Amino acid sequence: MRHWVFGILAALLPAFVAAGDSRLQRLDTTDAGRAWEAVGRLDVNGEGFCTGSLIAPDLVLTAAHCLFDGRTGQRIAPETIEFLAGWRNGRASAYRSVRRAVIHPDYVYDGEVSTGRVRKDIALLQLQRPIRNTTVIPFETDRRPRRGSRIGVVSYAHDRSEAPSLQEVCAVTAQQQGVLVMSCDVDFGSSGAPVFSFDGKTPRIVSVVSAKAEVNGQRVSLGAALGEGLDLLQAQLTGTHIGSRMPPGVGRVQVGDGRRTSGAKFIRQ
Repeated sequence: MRHWVFGILAALLPAFVAAGDSRLQRLDTTDAGRAWEAVGRLDVNGEGFCTGSLIAPDLVLTAAHCLFDGRTGQRIAPETIEFLAGWRNGRASAYRSVRRAVIHPDYVYDGEVSTGRVRKDIALLQLQRPIRNTTVIPFETDRRPRRGSRIGVVSYAHDRSEAPSLQEVCAVTAQQQGVLVMSCDVDFGSSGAPVFSFDGKTPRIVSVVSAKAEVNGQRVSLGAALGEGLDLLQAQLTGTHIGSRMPPGVGRVQVGDGRRTSGAKFIRQ
């Protein structure tokens, strides 16, 4: 999506080797995309798109910045967003408008573009009607990938907007305070794409794509571990009180460093 930021991170992050990563596999046939029908394209306000994933019959997980107009910085009306489950070659397995959207309570769209903001870049969309299609099965979530986990990502992008692509093997190269640095191959439109752990019998979502970046000339993706952030979003939808949260702007840390500045240069796209 056009709102997505591009970052160049300083060499504070460890070097990584992406040689073991798999290539993107385009899921443009029914058989190839069968297991991923709960990943869909989010058409936003008729002007752009992100990627989202169903985690309950009426709940879609995505990135918070997808819900803001990049020109005005204002929140986009939820009813102008449509979730196209399993969108592929002009057809979707289910079409749903959005009734309500909630973002991380500490997320500030026009704040400093930093890895500190990445860890709050998650949102939940409540659909107008649940999806009860037997081919569209919501994914389970987990708080974060376990050490050494094999991860992968399913996403749409500006050059593959008509069918999603799967990268089944990529790696978490660093993580600190809820921010994951990953070798996964993403591009504009991949914002909000689910990052899966393949540890168990079924894939579980452990993060959503927030931004792309460069580390020592290598492209990486950044995402928020779900953890407490997802709990906060679900509490907002249900009105449940789950304890006090950190005030806005408190506790922001940079990946790979405890200081407030990392030398990173972020450019708003």
